[in-house]
Amino acid sequence: MVIIKAKNLTKKFKDLLAVDDVNLEVEEGECFGLLGPNGAGKTSLIRMITAVSPPTKGDIWVLDSDLRAHSQQVKAVLGVVPQHDNLDPDLTVLQNLVTFARYFDIPKDEARQRSLGVLSLFQLEDKRNSHIRELSGGMKRRLLIARSLINTPKIMILDEPTIGLDPQTKYLVWRKLTELKSQGVTQLICTQNMEEATVLCDRVAIMHQGKILSLGVPRELISRYVGGEVWEIEVDSDERDRTVKELESRALDFEDAGGKVYVFHVGADESVTGLVSFPEKVRRRSATLEDVFFRLTGRSLAE
Repeated sequence: MVIIKAKNLTKKFKDLLAVDDVNLEVEEGECFGLLGPNGAGKTSLIRMITAVSPPTKGDIWVLDSDLRAHSQQVKAVLGVVPQHDNLDPDLTVLQNLVTFARYFDIPKDEARQRSLGVLSLFQLEDKRNSHIRELSGGMKRRLLIARSLINTPKIMILDEPTIGLDPQTKYLVWRKLTELKSQGVTQLICTQNMEEATVLCDRVAIMHQGKILSLGVPRELISRYVGGEVWEIEVDSDERDRTVKELESRALDFEDAGGKVYVFHVGADESVTGLVSFPEKVRRRSATLEDVFFRLTGRSLAE
């Protein structure tokens, strides 16, 4: 069942086309990832889906409800984790959660019980009486995710959920998100962390300059765009042209990235050794979603 559907979605800010005629469907119970460089349009797309920013053009349905006509009903079933901290610094951790519960008309006693429950889920129960300024960045991030669960949402929308977290905290968050998914909570995650997308997401869409360039299961995208393995060849200025010409003569799929050349879709019986003077300059490794990301969006910075 399709739980989120966007059709011909467009968002313009004066002369900036942030989201360009996007079509997207998220299935109930899946974890769907939006990947893309800064400025790709991911956050603009999420802001439209969460009814924070109206589309310039196009339509959105959540749980078969037209978002324009039923935004309040839709918001009631969403759990939203923003990219930036918007916790109230004048309140304690517990007060932040209980106050947030008022937006969903949750009775005070129940709000307190739910708040204590989600604090325990993210190992923050001992901080319930602390003020926000006393928390580390990782604790604030966990608290934002805990807050998104106050209304027991059917859908979680997470914008860079583990940004700035240390490895231990990141894996804690991943584990909890996986548990929530197993309980039937649909998740739409906006992330630049390719490992995160590979671990958590059933499907991903790679965005660039407001458009979705490709969409599919991470492993299928890796197989389609780069194959099972990637050969990395370090080349200096003298070797570069010769290496590129040799790869072209062999009709191999490669990318010239200046100081390195990446070779894709190399068969098990093929070898790219012998292309450079020193064997240690050739590295063979498993292909990743990051390789796909670079192939589709490029390696140069887009300001």
